[in-house]
Amino acid sequence: MATPPLKGIIAYPITPLDPETGAVDHAALHRLTDRLVTSGSHAVAPLGSAGESAYLNEAEWDAVCKTVLDTVAGRAPTLVGVSHLTTEGTVRRARVAARHGADAIMVLPQVYWRLTEAELARHYAEVAAATDLPIMLYNNPGTSGIDLLPETIVELARKIPNLTMVKDSSGDIARFTTLRELSEDTLSVYNGNNPIALDAFRAGAAGWCTAAPCLVPDWTLQLYSAAICGYDERADAILAELLPFLKFIVDHGLPRAIKAGLQLHNRPAGPPRAPLLPLPDKETQQLRDLLDRLASQPLLDGDVLTGTPHTP
Repeated sequence: MATPPLKGIIAYPITPLDPETGAVDHAALHRLTDRLVTSGSHAVAPLGSAGESAYLNEAEWDAVCKTVLDTVAGRAPTLVGVSHLTTEGTVRRARVAARHGADAIMVLPQVYWRLTEAELARHYAEVAAATDLPIMLYNNPGTSGIDLLPETIVELARKIPNLTMVKDSSGDIARFTTLRELSEDTLSVYNGNNPIALDAFRAGAAGWCTAAPCLVPDWTLQLYSAAICGYDERADAILAELLPFLKFIVDHGLPRAIKAGLQLHNRPAGPPRAPLLPLPDKETQQLRDLLDRLASQPLLDGDVLTGTPHTP
């Protein structure tokens, strides 16, 4: 198998908004992105669903792309979500990402009308032709409305040489193995479903794409470290502590939950953009309790290195 172009914890920054004007808060975005890098994330992936990409106009999208890539400044690989309802819009965003120095792009088949296999193939082929960057195909039935099966993905990859990565958020763990087997390990697979993170690593996922590092970077990094080092009991114990938080942010929507958590951490990122509403007070208190519990049980890098199991 070829060396994966990305691996480990691939962190999603949300897109902070000014609470008064609703405009993108680039100073807050810079601080958040810098923190993701300095806290140890292995890659940074702006402008996905957590970054409210679908709710940004093109000028905002371009500016967010530039701010994040300028802030990362080569300190970690970058994966930019370039999805748009139209092929033309996706191609334009792919070229902007390449111009600002992205290392790879991620393409969700964002649809209004359900696409045929021929339409999917043309869409990805035209985006791939717009840049020589590696492409990550993103399968997220919950946001795109279409579920791309492993057989369809592998067939697309055979026709498009720079489609080398697949991120799957379906929650079906068996797909990681199936994608690797069908592609004869030419595709690197990544998990985008937070609650199955550990099982995905055990099934051969090269990385975990997640917004969790915006709030709990140490926990995500420790889970990854324990998983790849083969400390199974340690990994299981970390996941047991982390899982209620992971389920919460998924169930309540990443932009709502992550922005509420940042506010609780005195790192305000403004509200989510309409039509989304801020996390309600009751749920915000639940999130506070989850974060407080994790903060009361700090993890140490040395624990993983020595294989010492975590004791809650």
